[in-house]
Amino acid sequence: MEQEVILMKGNEAVAHAAVRAGCDGYFGYPITPQSEVMETLMELKPWETTGMVVLQAESETSSINMVYGGAGCGKRVMTSSSSPGISLMLEGFSYIAGAELPCVIIDVMRGGPGLGTIQPSQADYNQIVKGGGHGDYKVITLAPATVQEMADFTVLAFDLAFKYRMMVVVLADGVIGQMMEKVVLPPFRPRWTDEEIREMHPWATQGKMPDRKANVISSMALLAEDMEKINLRLQARYREVEKNEVRYEEILCEDAEYIIVGFGISARIGQKAVEMAREEGLKVGLLRPITLYPFPTNEIKKLAEQVKGMLTVELSAGQMVDDVRLAVNGKVPVEFYGRMGGIVPSPDDVLNVLKEKVIKK
Repeated sequence: MEQEVILMKGNEAVAHAAVRAGCDGYFGYPITPQSEVMETLMELKPWETTGMVVLQAESETSSINMVYGGAGCGKRVMTSSSSPGISLMLEGFSYIAGAELPCVIIDVMRGGPGLGTIQPSQADYNQIVKGGGHGDYKVITLAPATVQEMADFTVLAFDLAFKYRMMVVVLADGVIGQMMEKVVLPPFRPRWTDEEIREMHPWATQGKMPDRKANVISSMALLAEDMEKINLRLQARYREVEKNEVRYEEILCEDAEYIIVGFGISARIGQKAVEMAREEGLKVGLLRPITLYPFPTNEIKKLAEQVKGMLTVELSAGQMVDDVRLAVNGKVPVEFYGRMGGIVPSPDDVLNVLKEKVIKK
């Protein structure tokens, strides 16, 4: 069977991949720079082919609560938004985490704080990775660096969400969402039938179920000890995720004396800076976290035993750099270079900062 290769935007790739992943429902609200996700779904009309529901909600708050309801029924459901919209969804994030439900969130980041700018950013790192809603919850966070990964990670997100009964966020900066590249689309998966959901996901609500008690969580009925048991169960699940699902990419790290750390578009810029550095005889490598949670802490810790210094590159004032410094634990200097307001640095900028802040030390 020939592969289907199409030139498309990152946001469009998400939409195509969602349909092919057997998604049951998309509930969203338009906001730049991710609006093409819903627009593409409307053009594809999957309700006529796979039966997938595509609905524009009244707001981001409505959309995340629709996702909450669909996830509770064991359906593959998702939403997408950008930074200010994600902020409005955070209460829903926390409720979904507390109910231990699987779903997929696409966050195509833009600048802030406040309404900010429609230009690209990576400043949602803390909001997503650190759990911006209330309570001690985590979400698996995938950081694509290509349009192909926008498609691939959408499918992977559904798999991980149901494997661990957790939210999974595909955290992309606006550059990756808007740029166009060739994409090999994934094969079609069938949507689950209600009978398959009952067999595979007995926790799901499927109408009247006389053979089991209602699956209801109520804070009014829970003792403190019971609530702690729920939290301990969640924390045990997160430790399992941290053990099994760390993903990262190393480029020219074997003999590296200096390391650039970046995700998304920053990793692509960093990779070019590494190539330029190598041409000058500088032994520089790149560590790209693919999962921001779970973070590749141990891999960075190992590199700290080998190199003389690191530079973290982000489209923010510096958020991931805190996790890099925690991993390094003072063994080598970790410097930071970031741009804000939608400004994207060039590989020359990154290489110059590396020379000035790290290599000269």
